[in-house]
Amino acid sequence: MTDTLSAIAGLLASVQSLAVRATETTSLEGLLRVVTRTASLRSELEELLASLVDQARQDGATWQAVGDALGISRQAAFQRFGHPVDPRTGELMDTRAQDGAVEIAAEIVSDLAGARWTEVVARFDERMAAALDVAGVGDAWAQVVGTVGEFEGAGVPEARRLGDVTVVDTPLRFEAGEMVARISVRADRTVAGLFILAPGALQ
Repeated sequence: MTDTLSAIAGLLASVQSLAVRATETTSLEGLLRVVTRTASLRSELEELLASLVDQARQDGATWQAVGDALGISRQAAFQRFGHPVDPRTGELMDTRAQDGAVEIAAEIVSDLAGARWTEVVARFDERMAAALDVAGVGDAWAQVVGTVGEFEGAGVPEARRLGDVTVVDTPLRFEAGEMVARISVRADRTVAGLFILAPGALQ
């Protein structure tokens, strides 16, 4: 726990220093350095949070308690911080989001919004391609637009590894509401799942 407390103290000192630099920066170059450092601190904070959750779990906290502390469901807490064991091999599963998954999801959102549904379907794995064709993708997007209006933009995606796929949730802004694109990407970069969901439907 001493190491964790030291990490927290160090992170707080870095944030305070960054705040001073941000207020004193007068050039674009200086501002971009602050942006770079902020991104680095975000990564450090995520590592610290994961360490704290691991400690809480070792001390007996349930996933429900962890989820309550984070304001998310116990399933979401487990998916973000758990260390599942693959029942097929008995080995710890790789929970790191695969490289490129976020970029693939962003391209799919762009293709949906641009009515490039053929490009969307071209990314589907065999099962998805058999279940949903180009017309079906167009119909689904039209239903979304009919419900919440014209697409206005996308927010910051969140990616997590679930078994053999990386699931990317991307917030979507429409003129009359918010939705989330949930896209599952396989290691071979094909798409195993594509849903446009209301935020309240997320688990």
